[in-house]
Amino acid sequence: MSTEIKNKTDALKVTFKDGKIIVPNKVAIPFIEGDGTGPDIWKATKKVLDAALKTAYKGEKEISWIEVLAGQKAFDIKQDWLPKDTLDTVREYKVAIKGPLTTPVGGGIRSLNVALRQIFDLYACIRPIKYFDGVPAPVKNPEKVDLVIFRENTEDVYSGIEFKRDSSEAKKLIEFLKSLGHNVRPDSGIGIKPISEFGSKRLARKAFEYAVKSKKSSVTLVHKGNIMKYTEGAFCEWGYEVAKSEFRNNILTEEEVNKGSQPNGKIIVNDRIADNMFQQLLSRPEQYSVIATPNLNGDYLSDACAAQVGGLGIAPGANIGDEIAIFEATHGTAPKYANQDKVNPGSLILSGVMMFDYLGWDKASKLILDAFANTIKQKKVTYDLERLMTDATLVKTSEFADIVIQSMI
Repeated sequence: MSTEIKNKTDALKVTFKDGKIIVPNKVAIPFIEGDGTGPDIWKATKKVLDAALKTAYKGEKEISWIEVLAGQKAFDIKQDWLPKDTLDTVREYKVAIKGPLTTPVGGGIRSLNVALRQIFDLYACIRPIKYFDGVPAPVKNPEKVDLVIFRENTEDVYSGIEFKRDSSEAKKLIEFLKSLGHNVRPDSGIGIKPISEFGSKRLARKAFEYAVKSKKSSVTLVHKGNIMKYTEGAFCEWGYEVAKSEFRNNILTEEEVNKGSQPNGKIIVNDRIADNMFQQLLSRPEQYSVIATPNLNGDYLSDACAAQVGGLGIAPGANIGDEIAIFEATHGTAPKYANQDKVNPGSLILSGVMMFDYLGWDKASKLILDAFANTIKQKKVTYDLERLMTDATLVKTSEFADIVIQSMI
């Protein structure tokens, strides 16, 4: 069940004690409907989430939704792409869900999504990649893909440190690098790629905690450390340090297994070079369970894996820090389809499933997952899937949500 609330203090909030989340049965969740197709997919998602709570908990658990503004709607109303009161509300209520946001043209914020991650220090981008039976896919055996990618979210080239060609800053850096024995062409733009021990270890820790809790078979550290030894290579080394110092009773390294140690149900920790990982995920995806990787690698890999199981339309995502989590559609705004009740709401619905799991509301999340899978099996799908399937029934965004809800009852 849900109710729209005007007075935010009327509803209880997610809190934390000793690092553990505390979720009241009635909880307020801020939402950003998003730009372009965002309003369509948010309406569908909200209906599904509300119905799942009502069916699973019979009124025992409820969400009071608080709309907060970001993106084009915020700019149109407040002349601000990311208003302070939106940030204050998310910070206060700890958990939020959002549709896709447009990237402002011109100066100011380069990406609203990146800004939210950096402002709230949401250092773990978590992307589960799983195949739903019946979804058209470009590979022969998409069902072999069943993994979760943990992408470091705040460092690497996404930290935004770069200088334009011929700028005074670029010229100074080029001269400085020359003094260190590195010749850089004078007409170069310059970018800086920071990867810290602190950032790497907390991301790896998040991945190992998930693997232990979910009883996953392996954690793979993906990097380009053969070339970038002191950034991505260090990320790999720090990942192994976390595994050995904090999860020793739960893990074995691949090297230890190769020397004869028996897994006996323990998590196998290994690492792969990033370019090799792409071909491994095509040729033997079943060998991988949890991936932990720096920012740029994770961006590429998560979208590539999503393509293997049917695309971003059914790919959920979450950006999670120590006490704040934002769940989001992973695709763009697709403005040419705005307000047409046409696009696939699956990414945001499944991100809602992740949100329920985060809140500990597993009964509702499983209900949605099963109903979602059943709807796909019935071949009652939106245009992106219908055009690639035989004997499928084309449905609208809102109709897809209704069919999912019917499958729960």
